[in-house]
Amino acid sequence: MITSALNQDELLQLPAVVDLATAARALGVGRTKAYDLAKSGTFPCPVLRIGTSYRVRTADLLKLIERVQTSLSLVGAG
Repeated sequence: MITSALNQDELLQLPAVVDLATAARALGVGRTKAYDLAKSGTFPCPVLRIGTSYRVRTADLLKLIERVQTSLSLVGAG
């Protein structure tokens, strides 16, 4: 099942910590790819390992998205 990326309103309504699948959706990354990245330590923002689950702080996720959007804006302006 393919789900669309989260919009800005949905991002702002996220709790303080989200599961890896939600973080992946926010970034437009597939669930399987997100788990592969987390297991290899290359997910684009810090991942918390709690027991057998992966969690991502929403603040870290929002910072990453903001940085990417800023970078894209700069590229588009240049």
